[in-house]
Amino acid sequence: MHPLTRRRCLLLGGLGLLSPLRGEETAAAKRRLPMSTIFKGETRFHAMVKKAREKEWAKLPIGERIVRFGKELEGLPYTNFTLEIDDKIESPSVNLNQLDCWTFFEQCLGLARMIGFPKEEYTPEDLLRQIELTRYRAGVCTGNYLERIHYLAEWFFDNDARGTCRHLTPTLPGATRITGRKVTEMTTLWKSYRYLKNNPDLRPPMRELEIQVEKLPVYHIPKSQVAAIEPQLQNGDVIGIATKYHGAFCSHVGLILRTDDGVARFMHASRNFKKVVVDQSISGYLAEFSAHAGILVGRPLEVGETVTDPAVYQANLAKLLG
Repeated sequence: MHPLTRRRCLLLGGLGLLSPLRGEETAAAKRRLPMSTIFKGETRFHAMVKKAREKEWAKLPIGERIVRFGKELEGLPYTNFTLEIDDKIESPSVNLNQLDCWTFFEQCLGLARMIGFPKEEYTPEDLLRQIELTRYRAGVCTGNYLERIHYLAEWFFDNDARGTCRHLTPTLPGATRITGRKVTEMTTLWKSYRYLKNNPDLRPPMRELEIQVEKLPVYHIPKSQVAAIEPQLQNGDVIGIATKYHGAFCSHVGLILRTDDGVARFMHASRNFKKVVVDQSISGYLAEFSAHAGILVGRPLEVGETVTDPAVYQANLAKLLG
Protein backbone atom coordinates (compact mmCIF):
# COMPACT_ATOMS: atom_id res chain seq x y z
CA MET A 1 0.00 0.00 0.00
CA HIS A 2 1.32 3.45 -0.89
CA PRO A 3 0.84 6.58 1.22
CA LEU A 4 -1.74 9.10 0.08
CA THR A 5 0.06 12.34 -0.76
CA ARG A 6 -2.16 14.71 -2.70
CA ARG A 7 -1.06 17.70 -0.63
CA ARG A 8 0.74 18.51 2.59
CA CYS A 9 -2.46 18.87 4.59
CA LEU A 10 -3.99 15.53 3.57
CA LEU A 11 -5.41 13.86 6.66
CA LEU A 12 -4.26 10.27 6.95
CA GLY A 13 -7.03 8.04 8.18
CA GLY A 14 -9.14 11.03 9.19
CA LEU A 15 -7.15 11.40 12.41
CA GLY A 16 -5.44 14.69 11.74
CA LEU A 17 -1.94 13.44 10.92
CA LEU A 18 -0.30 15.59 8.27
CA SER A 19 1.19 13.69 5.37
CA PRO A 20 4.64 14.73 4.10
CA LEU A 21 5.23 15.84 0.55
CA ARG A 22 6.40 13.20 -1.93
CA GLY A 23 9.93 14.61 -1.92
CA GLU A 24 10.05 14.45 1.87
CA GLU A 25 8.83 10.85 1.76
CA THR A 26 11.55 9.91 -0.69
CA ALA A 27 14.21 11.50 1.48
CA ALA A 28 12.83 9.79 4.59
CA ALA A 29 12.74 6.45 2.83
CA LYS A 30 16.46 6.73 2.16
CA ARG A 31 17.22 7.09 5.87
CA ARG A 32 17.66 3.82 7.62
CA LEU A 33 18.64 2.67 11.05
CA PRO A 34 21.15 -0.21 11.25
CA MET A 35 19.70 -3.71 11.09
CA SER A 36 21.28 -4.38 14.48
CA THR A 37 19.01 -1.66 15.88
CA ILE A 38 15.75 -2.56 14.15
CA PHE A 39 15.93 -6.37 14.27
CA LYS A 40 16.92 -8.35 17.35
CA GLY A 41 16.63 -12.10 17.73
CA GLU A 42 17.54 -13.25 14.23
CA THR A 43 18.62 -16.70 15.46
CA ARG A 44 15.20 -17.23 17.08
CA PHE A 45 13.52 -15.92 13.93
CA HIS A 46 15.20 -18.50 11.71
CA ALA A 47 14.53 -21.31 14.22
CA MET A 48 10.82 -20.47 14.33
CA VAL A 49 10.56 -20.21 10.56
CA LYS A 50 12.31 -23.56 10.19
CA LYS A 51 9.84 -25.17 12.60
CA ALA A 52 6.90 -23.54 10.85
CA ARG A 53 8.09 -24.94 7.53
CA GLU A 54 8.69 -28.44 8.91
CA LYS A 55 5.27 -28.49 10.64
CA GLU A 56 3.55 -26.92 7.62
CA TRP A 57 2.01 -24.11 9.65
CA ALA A 58 1.38 -22.16 6.45
CA LYS A 59 -1.51 -24.54 5.72
CA LEU A 60 -3.27 -23.59 8.96
CA PRO A 61 -5.81 -20.75 9.36
CA ILE A 62 -4.15 -17.51 10.40
CA GLY A 63 -5.45 -17.68 13.98
CA GLU A 64 -3.84 -21.08 14.44
CA ARG A 65 -0.57 -19.80 12.99
CA ILE A 66 -0.63 -16.86 15.39
CA VAL A 67 -0.95 -18.97 18.53
CA ARG A 68 1.74 -21.38 17.39
CA PHE A 69 4.19 -18.51 17.09
CA GLY A 70 2.91 -17.20 20.41
CA LYS A 71 3.76 -20.49 22.10
CA GLU A 72 7.28 -20.25 20.65
CA LEU A 73 7.68 -16.91 22.45
CA GLU A 74 6.25 -18.14 25.75
CA GLY A 75 8.59 -17.45 28.66
CA LEU A 76 10.52 -14.63 26.98
CA PRO A 77 11.10 -11.63 29.26
CA TYR A 78 8.79 -8.63 29.43
CA THR A 79 10.52 -5.31 28.77
CA ASN A 80 8.73 -2.00 28.39
CA PHE A 81 9.31 0.64 25.70
CA THR A 82 10.84 -1.79 23.19
CA LEU A 83 9.56 0.40 20.33
CA GLU A 84 11.54 3.47 21.40
CA ILE A 85 14.70 2.62 19.47
CA ASP A 86 16.11 5.98 18.33
CA ASP A 87 16.08 9.69 19.15
CA LYS A 88 14.94 10.87 15.70
CA ILE A 89 14.16 8.25 13.07
CA GLU A 90 11.08 6.07 13.39
CA SER A 91 11.38 2.63 11.83
CA PRO A 92 9.58 -0.71 11.75
CA SER A 93 11.38 -2.89 14.28
CA VAL A 94 11.35 -6.40 15.73
CA ASN A 95 12.69 -7.67 19.04
CA LEU A 96 12.30 -11.42 19.49
CA ASN A 97 14.48 -11.47 22.62
CA GLN A 98 12.31 -9.36 24.90
CA LEU A 99 8.78 -8.08 24.41
CA ASP A 100 6.09 -5.82 25.76
CA CYS A 101 2.38 -6.50 25.35
CA TRP A 102 2.11 -4.66 22.02
CA THR A 103 5.17 -6.20 20.37
CA PHE A 104 4.14 -9.68 21.51
CA PHE A 105 0.77 -9.74 19.75
CA GLU A 106 2.08 -7.72 16.82
CA GLN A 107 5.05 -9.97 16.11
CA CYS A 108 2.91 -13.11 16.38
CA LEU A 109 0.53 -11.57 13.85
CA GLY A 110 3.41 -10.48 11.63
CA LEU A 111 5.00 -13.93 11.59
CA ALA A 112 1.64 -15.57 10.85
CA ARG A 113 1.00 -13.15 8.00
CA MET A 114 4.54 -13.55 6.66
CA ILE A 115 4.32 -17.31 6.16
CA GLY A 116 0.97 -16.79 4.45
CA PHE A 117 3.02 -15.61 1.46
CA PRO A 118 4.76 -18.66 -0.07
CA LYS A 119 8.54 -18.21 -0.35
CA GLU A 120 11.56 -20.47 -0.55
CA GLU A 121 13.24 -18.52 2.24
CA TYR A 122 12.05 -15.85 4.67
CA THR A 123 14.30 -13.04 5.86
CA PRO A 124 14.04 -10.46 8.65
CA GLU A 125 13.02 -7.96 5.96
CA ASP A 126 9.89 -10.02 5.28
CA LEU A 127 8.80 -9.76 8.91
CA LEU A 128 9.68 -6.07 9.09
CA ARG A 129 7.39 -5.42 6.13
CA GLN A 130 4.49 -7.12 7.89
CA ILE A 131 5.20 -5.10 11.04
CA GLU A 132 5.18 -1.91 9.00
CA LEU A 133 1.86 -2.87 7.46
CA THR A 134 0.03 -3.25 10.78
CA ARG A 135 1.92 -0.82 13.04
CA TYR A 136 1.62 2.34 10.95
CA ARG A 137 -1.32 4.39 9.82
CA ALA A 138 -2.17 3.43 6.22
CA GLY A 139 0.52 0.74 6.50
CA VAL A 140 3.46 3.02 5.68
CA CYS A 141 6.40 4.34 7.69
CA THR A 142 8.66 7.02 6.18
CA GLY A 143 10.61 7.79 9.35
CA ASN A 144 8.07 10.02 11.13
CA TYR A 145 7.20 9.05 14.72
CA LEU A 146 3.65 10.33 14.29
CA GLU A 147 2.96 7.79 11.54
CA ARG A 148 2.95 5.03 14.15
CA ILE A 149 -0.40 4.02 15.66
CA HIS A 150 0.27 4.76 19.32
CA TYR A 151 -3.16 3.94 20.76
CA LEU A 152 -4.58 0.44 20.50
CA ALA A 153 -8.16 1.64 20.02
CA GLU A 154 -7.10 3.31 16.78
CA TRP A 155 -5.19 0.17 15.72
CA PHE A 156 -8.47 -1.79 15.53
CA PHE A 157 -10.04 0.79 13.22
CA ASP A 158 -7.06 1.27 10.92
CA ASN A 159 -6.30 -2.42 10.54
CA ASP A 160 -9.95 -3.23 9.91
CA ALA A 161 -9.97 -0.64 7.12
CA ARG A 162 -6.88 -2.29 5.62
CA GLY A 163 -8.29 -5.81 5.81
CA THR A 164 -5.73 -7.21 8.23
CA CYS A 165 -7.92 -7.61 11.34
CA ARG A 166 -11.72 -7.46 11.58
CA HIS A 167 -12.89 -5.34 14.52
CA LEU A 168 -15.58 -7.54 16.02
CA THR A 169 -16.37 -5.63 19.21
CA PRO A 170 -19.41 -3.61 18.05
CA THR A 171 -21.09 -6.77 16.71
CA LEU A 172 -20.76 -8.86 19.88
CA PRO A 173 -23.58 -9.20 22.45
CA GLY A 174 -23.35 -6.65 25.24
CA ALA A 175 -21.13 -4.22 23.32
CA THR A 176 -21.23 -0.78 24.94
CA ARG A 177 -19.68 2.46 23.71
CA ILE A 178 -17.09 4.18 25.90
CA THR A 179 -17.93 7.88 26.09
CA GLY A 180 -16.25 10.93 27.57
CA ARG A 181 -12.81 9.34 27.58
CA LYS A 182 -9.78 11.65 27.75
CA VAL A 183 -6.80 10.30 25.79
CA THR A 184 -3.63 11.92 27.11
CA GLU A 185 -1.10 9.21 27.98
CA MET A 186 1.53 10.04 25.37
CA THR A 187 1.60 13.78 26.02
CA THR A 188 1.22 13.50 29.79
CA LEU A 189 4.00 10.92 30.09
CA TRP A 190 6.17 12.32 27.30
CA LYS A 191 9.34 11.96 29.38
CA SER A 192 8.89 8.17 29.19
CA TYR A 193 8.92 8.17 25.38
CA ARG A 194 12.33 8.64 23.83
CA TYR A 195 11.15 10.37 20.67
CA LEU A 196 8.83 12.80 22.47
CA LYS A 197 11.46 13.57 25.08
CA ASN A 198 14.11 14.41 22.48
CA ASN A 199 11.78 16.17 20.02
CA PRO A 200 9.57 18.75 21.76
CA ASP A 201 8.09 19.76 18.37
CA LEU A 202 6.35 16.37 18.22
CA ARG A 203 4.30 16.98 21.35
CA PRO A 204 1.73 19.50 19.99
CA PRO A 205 0.81 17.35 16.95
CA MET A 206 0.72 14.31 19.21
CA ARG A 207 -1.84 16.10 21.36
CA GLU A 208 -3.88 16.88 18.23
CA LEU A 209 -3.77 13.20 17.38
CA GLU A 210 -4.95 12.27 20.88
CA ILE A 211 -7.93 14.61 20.51
CA GLN A 212 -8.89 12.79 17.32
CA VAL A 213 -8.54 9.40 19.03
CA GLU A 214 -10.90 10.61 21.78
CA LYS A 215 -13.59 11.02 19.10
CA LEU A 216 -13.39 7.42 17.86
CA PRO A 217 -16.58 5.35 18.32
CA VAL A 218 -14.92 2.86 20.66
CA TYR A 219 -17.04 -0.02 21.96
CA HIS A 220 -16.07 -2.62 24.54
CA ILE A 221 -17.58 -5.75 26.05
CA PRO A 222 -17.98 -4.95 29.78
CA LYS A 223 -16.21 -7.46 32.00
CA SER A 224 -19.55 -8.68 33.38
CA GLN A 225 -20.49 -9.77 29.83
CA VAL A 226 -17.20 -11.35 28.76
CA ALA A 227 -17.86 -14.88 30.09
CA ALA A 228 -21.00 -15.00 27.94
CA ILE A 229 -19.12 -14.25 24.72
CA GLU A 230 -16.08 -16.44 25.45
CA PRO A 231 -17.49 -19.33 23.35
CA GLN A 232 -17.33 -17.00 20.32
CA LEU A 233 -13.62 -16.23 20.75
CA GLN A 234 -11.09 -18.02 18.58
CA ASN A 235 -7.40 -18.78 18.62
CA GLY A 236 -5.40 -15.73 17.62
CA ASP A 237 -8.10 -13.16 18.37
CA VAL A 238 -6.50 -9.87 19.43
CA ILE A 239 -7.84 -8.78 22.83
CA GLY A 240 -7.51 -5.17 23.94
CA ILE A 241 -8.03 -4.69 27.67
CA ALA A 242 -10.29 -1.67 28.16
CA THR A 243 -9.50 0.49 31.17
CA LYS A 244 -12.00 2.42 33.25
CA TYR A 245 -9.55 5.29 33.69
CA HIS A 246 -8.77 8.33 31.56
CA GLY A 247 -5.50 8.39 29.61
CA ALA A 248 -6.39 5.81 26.96
CA PHE A 249 -9.16 3.42 25.98
CA CYS A 250 -6.96 0.36 26.48
CA SER A 251 -4.24 -0.40 29.00
CA HIS A 252 -3.06 -3.82 27.79
CA VAL A 253 -3.31 -6.27 24.88
CA GLY A 254 -2.85 -9.96 24.21
CA LEU A 255 -4.20 -12.95 22.30
CA ILE A 256 -6.74 -15.71 22.81
CA LEU A 257 -5.37 -19.25 23.10
CA ARG A 258 -7.99 -21.95 23.45
CA THR A 259 -6.29 -24.80 25.31
CA ASP A 260 -7.11 -28.51 25.21
CA ASP A 261 -9.53 -28.09 28.12
CA GLY A 262 -11.60 -25.75 25.94
CA VAL A 263 -10.80 -22.61 27.95
CA ALA A 264 -10.27 -19.35 26.03
CA ARG A 265 -7.12 -18.24 27.82
CA PHE A 266 -5.36 -14.88 27.68
CA MET A 267 -1.84 -15.20 26.26
CA HIS A 268 0.18 -12.05 26.77
CA ALA A 269 3.47 -10.42 27.68
CA SER A 270 2.75 -9.81 31.35
CA ARG A 271 4.25 -7.01 33.40
CA ASN A 272 3.27 -8.85 36.60
CA PHE A 273 4.83 -12.17 35.60
CA LYS A 274 7.67 -10.33 33.81
CA LYS A 275 7.42 -12.70 30.82
CA VAL A 276 5.13 -14.04 28.11
CA VAL A 277 2.56 -16.33 29.72
CA VAL A 278 -0.57 -18.34 28.97
CA ASP A 279 -2.87 -16.99 31.68
CA GLN A 280 -6.29 -18.00 32.96
CA SER A 281 -9.52 -17.51 31.01
CA ILE A 282 -9.99 -14.01 29.68
CA SER A 283 -12.99 -13.44 31.98
CA GLY A 284 -11.00 -14.76 34.94
CA TYR A 285 -8.10 -12.49 34.07
CA LEU A 286 -10.35 -9.44 33.95
CA ALA A 287 -11.80 -10.28 37.37
CA GLU A 288 -8.34 -10.03 38.93
CA PHE A 289 -7.98 -6.30 38.20
CA SER A 290 -10.42 -3.62 39.30
CA ALA A 291 -9.09 -1.17 36.69
CA HIS A 292 -10.03 -3.46 33.78
CA ALA A 293 -13.41 -2.46 32.35
CA GLY A 294 -13.74 -5.11 29.65
CA ILE A 295 -12.33 -6.06 26.25
CA LEU A 296 -12.07 -5.09 22.61
CA VAL A 297 -11.88 -7.96 20.11
CA GLY A 298 -10.20 -8.14 16.71
CA ARG A 299 -10.01 -11.20 14.47
CA PRO A 300 -6.96 -11.37 12.16
CA LEU A 301 -7.74 -11.92 8.50
CA GLU A 302 -5.94 -14.00 5.91
CA VAL A 303 -3.37 -12.17 3.81
CA GLY A 304 -5.56 -12.45 0.72
CA GLU A 305 -8.04 -10.03 2.31
CA THR A 306 -5.49 -7.22 2.72
CA VAL A 307 -6.66 -3.95 1.17
CA THR A 308 -4.05 -2.50 -1.20
CA ASP A 309 -6.10 0.25 -2.87
CA PRO A 310 -5.77 3.56 -0.95
CA ALA A 311 -9.22 4.68 -2.06
CA VAL A 312 -10.81 1.49 -0.70
CA TYR A 313 -8.89 1.91 2.56
CA GLN A 314 -10.16 5.47 2.97
CA ALA A 315 -13.73 4.45 2.14
CA ASN A 316 -13.55 1.57 4.63
CA LEU A 317 -12.21 3.84 7.34
CA ALA A 318 -14.87 6.47 6.74
CA LYS A 319 -17.55 3.81 7.11
CA LEU A 320 -16.03 2.50 10.35
CA LEU A 321 -15.81 5.98 11.81
CA GLY A 322 -19.44 6.52 10.99
